[in-house]
Amino acid sequence: MEFKIGEIQGVIVKPLAKHSDSRGWLCELFRHDELEGQYHPAMGYVSVTETGVARGPHEHVEQSDLFGFLGPSTFKIYLWDTRKGSPTFGTRSVFLAGEDEPKSVLVPPGVVHAYKNVGPVPGMVANFPNRLYAGEGKKSPVDEIRHENDSHSVYHLD
Repeated sequence: MEFKIGEIQGVIVKPLAKHSDSRGWLCELFRHDELEGQYHPAMGYVSVTETGVARGPHEHVEQSDLFGFLGPSTFKIYLWDTRKGSPTFGTRSVFLAGEDEPKSVLVPPGVVHAYKNVGPVPGMVANFPNRLYAGEGKKSPVDEIRHENDSHSVYHLD
């Protein structure tokens, strides 16, 4: 499959503002009054990704991810629209987010996504998915289709 470069319908990329004072900084990652109900988070977590390391590409059938890229470090974000009914089906989007360009990124179900730490130090990423990992009590199958170990994958990182 060939992907064209462009914006993907349903993906929301929002610049984030860090409010600094003598104590440090604060940044709002999401607010319920700015998110449609189906995207309200069910849980939250923070991960650290070493420099030069990628997470993904993978996708979800029902889950939406709401990522916060604040730094330290810089991440290259990769998105592919594989939703057959989407007006942006077959579109690929690549952009930077992190310490110098803090952003939140809402990734709806069916959009394949990955990110790579392209900065000089390990970087933190917050995620607030709208589904519980492995369901209530961690007793359900994980909603994740992984592509990173597929040698025939069409989802390539630069």
